[in-house]
Amino acid sequence: MKKTILTVITLLVAVLGANSQSDSEYVYGSVVDMVGEPVIGAEVMWIGTSDGVLTYIDGSFEIERIGGRDTLVVSYMGYKTDTIIISKAETPLNIIMCEDSKQLEEVNVTATGPATFNSRITTIQTTKITGAELCRAACCNLSESFETNASVDVAYSDAATGAKQIKMLGLSGIYVQLLAENAPSVRGLAQNFGMEYIPGSWMESIQVSKGTASVINGFEATTGQINIEYLKPNTGDYVTANGVMNSMLGGEVNITGCADVDEHWSTGTLAHYKGNWMEHDANDDGFKDLPNLNEVNVLHRWYYKKGNHTSQYIVRGLYDERDGGTLKKYHNDKSREYEIGMKAWRVEALVKQGVVFDKDKGTSIGLILGGSYHSIDNKYGRYRRYNGGQGNLNFNGIFQSNFGEAHKLSTGVSVIFDDYKEYLDDDSPLGLLPEGCMTKNGRIDADRWEVTPGIFAEYSYKYGEKLSVLVGVRADYSTKWGFFATPRFNFRYTPWHWMAIRTSVGMGYRSPNLLTDYAQFLPSSRQIIIEEEIKQERAMNAGISMSFYIPIADRELQITGDYYYTHFIECLVADMDIDPHKVVFRNLNGEKAYSHNVQVEASMEILRGWTMTLAYRWCDVKTTTNGELREKALTNRFKGLITTSYVTPLKHWQFDFTAQFNGGGRMPDPGKEAAWEKEYGWYPQLLAQITRYFKHNWSVYVGAENMTNFRQKEPIVSANQPYSTDFDASMPWGPVDGWKVYAGFRWALKR
Repeated sequence: MKKTILTVITLLVAVLGANSQSDSEYVYGSVVDMVGEPVIGAEVMWIGTSDGVLTYIDGSFEIERIGGRDTLVVSYMGYKTDTIIISKAETPLNIIMCEDSKQLEEVNVTATGPATFNSRITTIQTTKITGAELCRAACCNLSESFETNASVDVAYSDAATGAKQIKMLGLSGIYVQLLAENAPSVRGLAQNFGMEYIPGSWMESIQVSKGTASVINGFEATTGQINIEYLKPNTGDYVTANGVMNSMLGGEVNITGCADVDEHWSTGTLAHYKGNWMEHDANDDGFKDLPNLNEVNVLHRWYYKKGNHTSQYIVRGLYDERDGGTLKKYHNDKSREYEIGMKAWRVEALVKQGVVFDKDKGTSIGLILGGSYHSIDNKYGRYRRYNGGQGNLNFNGIFQSNFGEAHKLSTGVSVIFDDYKEYLDDDSPLGLLPEGCMTKNGRIDADRWEVTPGIFAEYSYKYGEKLSVLVGVRADYSTKWGFFATPRFNFRYTPWHWMAIRTSVGMGYRSPNLLTDYAQFLPSSRQIIIEEEIKQERAMNAGISMSFYIPIADRELQITGDYYYTHFIECLVADMDIDPHKVVFRNLNGEKAYSHNVQVEASMEILRGWTMTLAYRWCDVKTTTNGELREKALTNRFKGLITTSYVTPLKHWQFDFTAQFNGGGRMPDPGKEAAWEKEYGWYPQLLAQITRYFKHNWSVYVGAENMTNFRQKEPIVSANQPYSTDFDASMPWGPVDGWKVYAGFRWALKR
């Protein structure tokens, strides 16, 4: 069998090689700004032609040579257009763009590019999701931005609070490093609802990388990294507004504004309000499918640019109040009444400074200083109370410089400070939490104070367009865990223009936060048992991917296949298999836990304006529970995806459709008396949207989610007896609410 597979692969490579344009020449390079930051989406064209490309997430580009042409034009909104005369010996190019302080009274720029694209020549496998992709669905927040993405899953973490979690490589989103503007964002107490706190209309783009990421951004990325770029005040539209309302009487309004104060200063404000005002119970279990909520979210930003110095200042405030649990008609029935009340406050600030000392060598220093305070006050029924507060400060100082055309060194220092104040009270008559580690008199005390200074160095090497290597290492010291090292290695090889191979291997670490990482157990009667002192989580991740770019007529079929393996050296295990009325927390302690993840994805523009993506992912996730290495409960075994979009030639209409096929999985052991099955089957999800574009930058859209109206049967165990020992809302594996229709509008006053 193996010989047959190798023979097929050999023949495929030979055929593709024979049909590839071996005599074609390509120009490669990168486009950065004056502080060395990549300019994403810049247009690179041969002068006097319409043949051009857009730069990738790292500012890189590749463009096929056209006979007789030797001049490239590089342009991007807010920057001076650059003209480059090249020769064959001068590639790869390093193009530095200067910002244009002169503002035209009126400008209309139209560009067409893919809504989601993967770079051919980045060392780390990275997907960029643009604003155009976010508009293909309601995408009210970050947690809903991956509905058309095969690599990231989004699902409810419990069936009572409406909290959502992501999964990557088959593992929980707590192992994904979430950044905003390359600074730590959703972590700690923000983990449970933090992705909902980033509105879709605020995001300029999302960058998703699998496997081990750059050590510059820290040690926490185990399975991948997601970075969000907010709208920029110096390039964003003057005013934008959008609103959406759904059939469950929930909706939101977003207003953004950007302005140039003078030739050096720009400022912008992003405002968001979200509400859900109607009780909805599609499965008729007496519990609200989604909580009533009121959320106010405001971000203000200043941008300064003068000479080789760039500064950015961001402040943000948020208030979120949610009311879930049983319907109001049960509030007079003490046996049925189960209220869930959640309040959160958050303030944060971010300062970024960058200075270029030598533009030719790319020598620069960047400083990032951020801080936040997050407070939570929750109640679950009459007996459980959770209260938490987290203060965070983080600093990252980065020095980087190029040595020749092929070598680059980045080094620096970082400090992360976290101060957690958390406790959970349980006054249930069913029994106090057992005395033991972190528990006393019915209270879990999860206070933690941790300072982690570190140093890092990262070296990158590029050999033309064929080869690139990224080697990095961090050395950090935690006041709680002691010293630890984070080595990471990424490699890319492009033997032919139509093929790219990437490999990666590295370590990831994180400090567990028991109450927030596993908040899905709070709306339940499960007894929480902590067997021992919690240890730092450590894991090794390794992966390989292959991408093929196959020309078909005048278009290109892109096929990507990848495999990632995650091996846990130590992790916090939430064991639900010991007893259906308990969850036992313990360390891995030398036992096994791992994840295998295989994904194949194909995408192509079939006809002008009509794109389609097909994907399939298979997961094998196992961990040791109840003394046995078993398939991890509530983890889908596979996911299939079909997503397509069609835009009419004059962009008057856009039609989007997505079908998801989510594989079955194992339920926690039900024991002898529990009421749930041992496994659940696969289920479909269908989403569609139609958008109509008008003059003067108006558009309206209408769409539907969960069009099959599929719902998990009895997502809450013993919902009619919320104070019994069987009550449990911690085991959702499918949709909790039914089909939903929504309608909205978008408007912008363009620059």
